[in-house]
Amino acid sequence: MSPVADERDRIRAAMDRILSGTPERSNGALTIVGLAVEAGVPCNALTQRHTDLKNEFYDKAGACGGTPDSEQRLRKQVRRLKELRAADAEEIARLKADVEALVGALHQATVENQLLHQQLADRTAVLRPLSSQHQPQKRTDRLGHS
Repeated sequence: MSPVADERDRIRAAMDRILSGTPERSNGALTIVGLAVEAGVPCNALTQRHTDLKNEFYDKAGACGGTPDSEQRLRKQVRRLKELRAADAEEIARLKADVEALVGALHQATVENQLLHQQLADRTAVLRPLSSQHQPQKRTDRLGHS
C-alpha cells in the first residue's frame, strides 16, 4: 500500500470515529484540524491532496445535525473574548488620550512654575498673592493705610 492510500484510509477511519462521537486522538471537533489530528496526518493532506475527503467530511458533519456542544461553547467563548478584546482596545485608546492631555497640562504647569521662579529670582516683577476667595485686595502702603 502506498503512503497516499494509507493516508486516505487513516483519514476515512478518523472521519468515522469523529462522526460517531468516539475520537481517539483528537477532541472530536468537526473541523479539518480535528480530523487531521485524529487521522495523524498534516492539515495540508486534507487541504491540498485529499480535498474530496475534506468536502465529504464537511458534508457528513453537516448532515449529522450541527456542531457538538463542546465546540459551540468554545465558539461562544471565542466571540465573548473578541468582544472583550475590542472593549479593552477602546479603553486603551481613551486612556492614551487622557495621558496625552495630562502630560500637556503638566508641561504647561511646569513652564508657568519656572517662569514664576525666574520672576521671583529677578525681583523685577511684582507678584501679588491671590486671596483664598480670589478677590482683589485693597492696596495699602507699608504702614497698612489705604
